[in-house]
Formats: sequence, C-alpha cells, structure tokens
Amino acid sequence: MSEEEKRSSLEEEVLKEIRPTTEELEQMYALADLLIGEINARGMATGMLVGSVARRTCVRGDRDLDIFMLFDPELPREELEREGLSLAHSIAARHAEQVVEKYAEHPYVNATIHGMDVDLVPCYRVTSATGIQSAVDRTPFHNRYISARIGQFTDDVLLLKQFVKAGGVYGSDQMTEGFAGYLCELLTLHYGGFKNLITAGADWRPGLVIDIEEHQAKEFEDPLVVIDPVDPRRNVSASVSLTKLLEFSELCRGYLESPSRWFFYRPPVCIMTREEVENELSRRGSFFYAISLPTPPLIEDIVVPQLRKSMQTLTELLERHEFVVARADATMLPDRSMILFELLVDALPAVRYHAGPPANSSSNTRKFLDKYMNNTPIFAGPFIKDGRYGVELERKFRTVRELFSSKEVFQTALGKHVKIMMEEEYAILSGMECWAPGFEIFMSDFLMKRSPLVRIRRMETQQKNT
Repeated sequence: MSEEEKRSSLEEEVLKEIRPTTEELEQMYALADLLIGEINARGMATGMLVGSVARRTCVRGDRDLDIFMLFDPELPREELEREGLSLAHSIAARHAEQVVEKYAEHPYVNATIHGMDVDLVPCYRVTSATGIQSAVDRTPFHNRYISARIGQFTDDVLLLKQFVKAGGVYGSDQMTEGFAGYLCELLTLHYGGFKNLITAGADWRPGLVIDIEEHQAKEFEDPLVVIDPVDPRRNVSASVSLTKLLEFSELCRGYLESPSRWFFYRPPVCIMTREEVENELSRRGSFFYAISLPTPPLIEDIVVPQLRKSMQTLTELLERHEFVVARADATMLPDRSMILFELLVDALPAVRYHAGPPANSSSNTRKFLDKYMNNTPIFAGPFIKDGRYGVELERKFRTVRELFSSKEVFQTALGKHVKIMMEEEYAILSGMECWAPGFEIFMSDFLMKRSPLVRIRRMETQQKNT
C-alpha cells in the first residue's frame, strides 16, 4: 500500500491546506536564485539554498529562506566572520527592506526581502561533516542527505510538522525544547511515513535511540537520541526535553484513538481577563511572586537557559528558607524578562527550628552547645529532640519579599547575564502585579496549564457544545 493510500480523508484535507502553493515556491526560488547568483558573482564564496524551502518540506506560509555562503576552509575564523558579514550586508543592502545582525555561534545577517525572512549565513566549505569547524558547517550536508531521500515522503513531513506545531512541541529553541524541522524529516524517513511514525511514537519511552546509518560514535543520556546521519557524534534530538517527548507520545496516542482537525490546528491563544486572573488567584489561595528584570541583550538560546538556571537556584533559595514552591516558570520578552513563582506560603513565623548534631557526638555536641548557649539570640534550647540537639532560632527572613530584597539573591548561582542585569535593576512583583504588561499570555498559560492532548479534547468538547 502506498503512502497516499494509507492517509485518511482528514489528512488529505489537511495537506490541501498546508502544501505550499506553486506561486509561493516560485517566488521563493526566484529570490534564492537572485541572491545566490549575486553571491557567486563576488567570487568570495559559493551560495547555497538550504533548509525546508530547498527540500520542499516547508508548510504553506513559511516564507523563510536560508542562504548559506560557503567559504574556503583555509580562511581563518576571524576573517570568515568579517568577510561573511561584509558579503551578507552588501547583498542585503541591494534588496532588503530591513537588515539585522544576529549572533549564533558566529554572526550572520537576517534581512526582510519582498516580505520574506532571509538569513545570509557564512560557513566553511568542508568536504566532510566530521571535519566541520563551526556548527553551521553541517547544514549543507543535512541538505544533501535529506534532498536525496525525502521525495516520496514530502507530504508526510508536512503532516508531521503541522502536527507538532499544533501540539506545541515544534521548535528546537531553548524556550520550546521540542522537535526541529530536520529532526521531523529524519523521523519520517526512519519510520517510512507519518502514520508509521505516529503509531511508533505512541509507545515511545525515554532512552529511545534511533541510528539510521548505524554509525553511532558517542553515547548520549538525552530522553531521545537520534544520531545525525552525517555526523556520528551528534544527537539531532538533543533539544527535545523529557516533557516534550512525553507530550508528543501523548499526542500520538490521542490521534490514533480519535483523530480530529484539532491535532493539526492549534487552538487560538486564550488570554485571561484581569477579572478572571483575580478570581483565579483568589480561588487557588496560593501566593504569586515574580522577579522582573531587563532582558540581557543576547539571543534567546543564551538568555533562556540562564533564566531557567536562575529560576532553579532561586527556587532552592526559597525552599532553604522554608517557603514552599508549588511551581515556577520563566520567559523573556525583547525588553523585559520574568521569573514567576507560585508559593504555598509567603509569610512565616519568627521562630524556626534548627537541628544540630546527634546527642552522643561529643566533639560536635560541645561546639554546638558553645555556639548556641551564649552567643546567638534564641527562643528555646538547646534541647534534645529525636536523638539530636536542636535549637529554636529567630528566622532571618519572614516574608518572600524580604528574602528577594536581600543580598542572598546574588549569592546564589544566577545565570551570568541575568545577574548582571539584576545588579543594575530588578523589580519584585506579587499577586496581581505579576499580571504585568506584555506577560498576559505567559501568566494565562501558567494558570491554565494543560497537556497538549487535554487542550485538544477540551476544544473538541467546546466545539460540540456550540
């Protein structure tokens, strides 16, 4: 049975809506040919169209062009960056409505040309992916590998991309921690189509290893391991978090049990009103605090891990001081970032119990008693409790606000650039103050958090009831 025969009428209807149109493809290829021709004419590098547009695996409306400029591998790294940026700027200046310099492993140019988002990326023209000098050097090899094999599975890739986009698990960026486009293509190839992949995905468990070329040269501990066919020492799915892996598997099970259009079309963003947020905070009876800070002037892939690291270390700080954290999350906007905490308590009594050494440990006991009998203000003790000496002391911080206002915040392992920005300025928000301008979607998602399948089933129910 062919792949077309395996597809349901629902999938065929979805494909009619997500396949790029002939006009769309012709416009993108015409612009790509123009830019590559100008790159080649300069004689400094060879232009190459890569990515989903080159492989015809782009979903309708995704008007993104990735143009790589392949330089001689003998060129020193500093000169690659300098000459690559110079060439990219000179090409973009002739056509672009807007030009922005961006930074990944090394700088590149992003331009808006005829309404399309164009990346002009310098890399080395290496002969083997194992001889790469920068991460982007692999991309031309990815392009050749997929282009030579994807033909009959192009529609299956489109279905998979739309499926993971709608499910909220698409994207290898640090905020999403999901499935990249190249990973979607490899998984489709490995399983032989969309339906086979969904069937297998329903039973996925953490620790799965997929090695299409059977050439793995390194061990990985990630939840999902897909060995790069062009680089045996790389895990293509390193970005996929445990949560996103399990959410994808949940979506697969749900689709096999009861498929619907909602698996391919993400429900509209639901933003709670101020009144709804006030009612929800009152109903929960918990306590919301946030640290708001200027966003470090760096790319998302650098900032987001630092925000999450800071969130974890601040959670540990709160819990060391006995403020119990129910949940926490972090997000970034272009100008401000936020680390949000939901706590079970935000104020504690003045007294706290501090456990000491076992009562039969003579040397440690003597030090403990000497310290707390005479030199420290105490409520009670020292006394023996459950076989150990203990003492009731005055609590240093009785409220979350006091703790977050203290120097102890900066004595934790905050992300490097998060700490720099917080040393300049940060705000402590509580309750409805967390419903800050720009963070309404973030706060709404936090309060109404649901797994992708639960969200889909709720939308199906609402649709039936209307």
